[in-house]
This record gives sequence, C-alpha cells and structure tokens, in this order.
Amino acid sequence: MKLLFTRRGVLSFLGGALALPGVARSDSAADHPLYGGAEYIGDPALLPPPESPIDFPILSYASQIPEKFRRQQVTFGNKEKPGTVIVDPEHRYLYFILGPDQAIRYGVGVGRQGFAWSGQAIVGMKRRWPRWLPPQSMVERDPNAAPWANGMPGGPENPLGARAIYLYANGADTLYRIHGTNDPTSIGKAVSSGCVRMLNEDVADLFERVSKGTKVVVLAPGTL
Repeated sequence: MKLLFTRRGVLSFLGGALALPGVARSDSAADHPLYGGAEYIGDPALLPPPESPIDFPILSYASQIPEKFRRQQVTFGNKEKPGTVIVDPEHRYLYFILGPDQAIRYGVGVGRQGFAWSGQAIVGMKRRWPRWLPPQSMVERDPNAAPWANGMPGGPENPLGARAIYLYANGADTLYRIHGTNDPTSIGKAVSSGCVRMLNEDVADLFERVSKGTKVVVLAPGTL
C-alpha cells in the first residue's frame, strides 16, 4: 500500500507548552525508560546532532483526558503481525498489536483538516527528548515557530514532547512523526499539522515497544 499525503506540513507548535519550574538539566542521561537522554536511532547524517543529555521527569496527565483515550489493553481484530502499529485517525486511537485480537490502545491527537494522511510507513528513527527544527514553511506562517528557525533544544517546552518516532516510506523521511505533547487537551482531537500526538507518558511507553523497521499503518476514514 503506497503512502499518500495531502499536505507535507508537520508539527503544530504548542504556544502554551507547559514548563516545569525547578527541574534542572543533568550532565548525564538516566537509563530509566521514562527519562531523557538525547538519542537517535538511525543514520546520524539525517538529523542535526543530538542535544546535550537531559534528564526531565515525565509527568502523568492520563487523569486529565477522557477514560476512553487512556492507555489500555483491548480486543482488536486485525490481520497484522504482533509489533505492528496501527493508527485510526478517524476515532483518535493508536494500536500496538500484541497478538491475535489483542492490542494496547492509546488515545491520540491527529492532523487537522488539510493535513490528514493515510497509508503505510516504517519507523526509521527514534529520539528521546528530541530537538525540534520547524520547516521553513512553518517558520514563515507561524510567529510562534519563527524564533526557533535554527532549532529548539529538547525539553518540557518542546512541541515534540518527550519522544519522537520518525516515519519513513520508500527509504525517505516522510516528515511525519509520532511524538509527545504536554497538552492533554489535544488528545482525541484533530489539531496537529499531520503528525500523531500522544501524551508524553504514552509515547514513552510506545517508544520502548517499537524499533527501527516497525511497520506503521495509518488507516483512511471509514476503514474501521
């Protein structure tokens, strides 16, 4: 199935992103899966060098979203192999397939009208507390993005959140991501510039489950 895109815009900027006062940077990354450590997996030539290691706690916002969008194991009939990621933008869910008829379901925010896409991709790269580099088109149209034309270091105020999973197709970066957010009100809504947005705690969980080459299927409306 060929990956189809209606727009190539990516990553809406969270102008009101949450800051964490009193949480300092660390000179070394923690090994705990829910803590930072600037890291990428893939070809280092494809992205700017990682920022200095940082160590921010990932706070839980699950209680602030509707129960149906909270992470849970569900019955989910499908023909995909265990380990596959399926995104259902229409219903605002992402599924990680565990086995026959079983999956972990996460609530997500998806692309707003004009930025929606569907098709098949793979995980090409992963980063913890990723650096954000807005595309030139976003810098030109969004005054909130303009100050970060040369990149925004990873951290709690970064619109990519705690983790970013980079989607590739036909050997190339699609410019679409599965990434975190500090804005729980965006989960269950169509608000992003085409990317799939998760609670930081949820994207950190998914980050540990997927690897380079993991299959990602984004469903077209009416599929389920």
